[in-house]
This record gives sequence, structure tokens and C-alpha cells, in this order.
Amino acid sequence: MINSINPKYTPPTRDYLANQLIPTWYKIEKSNVISELADVHSVALTCDSWTSIAQDHYLTVTAHYLVEGKMKQKVLQTKAVYTAQTGHAVAEEIGDILKEYCIFDKVVAATVDNAANMDIAIKRLQFVKLGCFAHTLNLAAQSLYSLTAVTQWTAKIRTIIVWMKRSSMAKVVLREKQDLLKLLQHSLTLDVRTRWNSLYLMMERFLEQYPVIQAASLDQRLRKNMRLARLSDEDFRKAEDFINLMRVLYTSTLCVSTEKNPTCGQILPILKKLEMHFTVVEGDTVFVSNLKKQVWANLSKRYQSEDIRNFLQMATPLDPRFKQSMDGDDDDAVGVWDRIKREMMKDSEHEQVRLCNVIEAQTFNQQPPKKHPRKSPLEELFADEDAEKRSSQRRAMSIQDHAEKEMQMYRETPPTFTSDDPAAWWWNQRMTYPLMSNMAFSYLCVQASSTPSERVFSTAGDTICAERSRIQPEKADMLIFLNKNCF
Repeated sequence: MINSINPKYTPPTRDYLANQLIPTWYKIEKSNVISELADVHSVALTCDSWTSIAQDHYLTVTAHYLVEGKMKQKVLQTKAVYTAQTGHAVAEEIGDILKEYCIFDKVVAATVDNAANMDIAIKRLQFVKLGCFAHTLNLAAQSLYSLTAVTQWTAKIRTIIVWMKRSSMAKVVLREKQDLLKLLQHSLTLDVRTRWNSLYLMMERFLEQYPVIQAASLDQRLRKNMRLARLSDEDFRKAEDFINLMRVLYTSTLCVSTEKNPTCGQILPILKKLEMHFTVVEGDTVFVSNLKKQVWANLSKRYQSEDIRNFLQMATPLDPRFKQSMDGDDDDAVGVWDRIKREMMKDSEHEQVRLCNVIEAQTFNQQPPKKHPRKSPLEELFADEDAEKRSSQRRAMSIQDHAEKEMQMYRETPPTFTSDDPAAWWWNQRMTYPLMSNMAFSYLCVQASSTPSERVFSTAGDTICAERSRIQPEKADMLIFLNKNCF
């Protein structure tokens, strides 16, 4: 085709593409990322590890930050490691990557899974460590497998699904019954314990196709070979109760796993909603009560560390979608707003001077000039010292007054809708809330889950596939970097 379009064109060879073009492109894009990160004030991380089909172990680090109210994500490195992945080793590897990109001192927090080595590594780096919320929700869902009532009930349903998926005749009969009953032609789904929400998805599909399963089990072509326990109405009612109860947990997982605005400010509001949903109430069956107790017993143990709790309590009201959750009169709510005020007062000297200059300019423009009395000889002699004293006092008072005014205005503003972008909202309101917006940007870049790193490994699996299992780790890192950062 190329020869017919342009006979004079010579495409690059594989060697030139692999050893010249891709490395050069990688160096250019990497320098662009370093330059962009140099202008960023705060960066959040997600980290995870993965083993390729060639049994090479990789560690990936992604950076998340805000530029003009837009969330940016960059894959810093997908690094092959050949040492035991202890907490100290992982900390050193992550630290080297951050120093290479000159962002070690800009890291606000790191979102990782609940592995022990990651926990040790992030603590050793002295970063705020957030456990992946999506993984936390999945652990709560997986805890249901430990209930005897659930295992016995799901085993009966799972046996029927496995039999029908393995029988070619069952597939034919199921398709006929779907056409007859005018149901969607969906295949039955089998759960996998290590896959998020797989038990919920299996039961949801079972409930959808229950009339088809019942009709197929009575068909003569399957009845003589189908020596399985019959499904009762009680099994169907349990499936309905299970779906109604666990749908909120499934939806919560989707909320924090999306690529759009999965900030850590969502975690506490979602946990509060889940606590209300999984509270046992009068009228619950024994089956539902046991499910609620098991799930919430697992979730209630999470995010109890004082440092993590304080960090999330600060992040929640700075998300304009959920700030009303900290508007109460209890000690926790009052303490959170006090901490926000103190943190605003800790702004850099540059920000204080800049803000005071703006305030002084506004005051000068609003007030008419006044006649000053003649200074005494002592006042004239120490005029510079007195001017410096007045300036420092005016700055301290104006910054404090401005912080209180911003916080009061923000608290009186109605919360935004959950469909709104919190980062874009703060960017549009940055002139109204100069102090709070600067602090909000530091928290909004922190991710609620480590799914960005998981998505990198999906790309890595396509890059290091069976056909290219011998690709060098350095080349794989370049290809993954370019794929995730340039497209």
C-alpha cells in the first residue's frame, strides 16, 4: 500500500524504530512531564505492583495534579524490579522515581492497596497513606463468603450456573427460552472471589435470567441429565434481598473507580451513607441482618488511624459537593473548620505579601485620602521602623480576617451537585477564595482508589503479551509511558 501511494518512501526499520525513534520520543515526552511538574504545587501518587507473563515484577507510580482546574494524570515509570519487595525496598524504589522527576517534596499523599509492604514503604517515605477505597469495599463484599448461610445458598446457584455453562445443549435451550420469554440474551455469569463485585454480578444476572433458568430446568432435553438441586422460591427471595442490599456497595465501587473526579473527599460521605444502609432495622430477615452485620463489621475497621481520619476530614469539606457533611455543631465538625482555618494561616510568606498588597490596594482605592498630622522629630527619626511595624500588624490582621471571611462565605454557599467538577469549581472561584482554593487544590488531587495504577497494568498486559513476552523491561517502560501519557 505504501509503495502504491509513494514509491520513494522508505519506512523505518524495526531496529531504527525500537532503538532510535521510540527512545528519542520517550526522552522528549519525559522532559515535558518534568517541566510540567516543575510548575505544580501539589502532587498525589498511586502505586501498585504487577507480574508480567514473563514473570518479571513491575512497580508503577502515577502522579496526579491539577492544572487550571483540570485533573492531570501522568505515569511516571513502570519499573522492573528484581529484589525482594520488602517495605524498605519499595520505599527506596518509589523515592528514586520521585527524585528523578523532582517532585519528592511536593507529594501530598499516596493511595495504595492494603499490602503490608506498601504500608511500610509509604510510612517510611513519610507520606500520608490512603488505602484504596475500592479495594476496601471489595474486602467487605468478600467477607460474605465466610458466612455459612451465604456459602450454602450461593453453592446451590453456582452449581447450576457451572452445569449450564458447560453443557452445549443447555446453551441452546437457554437461548430458546430467552426468545420465548422475550428476555435479554445474556449469558450466565460465574463469580471469581478475587474479582471485584463478582458475587453481586453473578446474582444480578441470575435474578435477571431466573425465569429462563426455571423454564430450562423443566425442558425434557435437560431434565434427564440435570441431576441438581432444584431452586426454591426462598432462593429467589434471597437473591432479591442480596441484590437490593449490595447494589449500594457495587455503586460505591464504581464511584471511586471512575476516571473522572474520584477524589478522596468522597470517602467519608460514602462511608456515612453505607453505615446508614447497612444498619439493621426492624423488619429485616435473619438473612439480611447477617449480611448487614458482616459487611459493616468489616468496613467499620477501616480508616481509623488518627492521621488518615484527620486528612479525610479536611478533604471532605474542601470538596464543594460534600461540604455540608461538616456543617454540624458537634466537636468533630467544629474542629475540622478550625483546622482548615489554621492551615490557611500557614500559607507561605509570598502568598501573604501578595494578598496583603491586593487588600491594601483595594482599601486605598475605596477610601479618600486623609490629611496626616505633622510628625514629631522622634517619629521622623524612626519612620522606617514604625512603617515596618504597621505593615506587619496590618498583614497579620488582614490575613486572619480574610481567612475567616473566606471560610464564612464558603460555608454559607450552597453545596454543588455531585455531577459538578470540584476542581473546576474551585478554579472558577479562585479570586473569591484565594486562600481556600490554594489549599483545596492540594487535597483534590488525592485519589480515592489506586485504580489508575491498575489501568496501567491493563496497558502493560497488552504491551507484554504472549507474542512479545521477551521484550526488554526498559523498552516496555517506554512503550507504557508513551501510551498512557501521549494518547
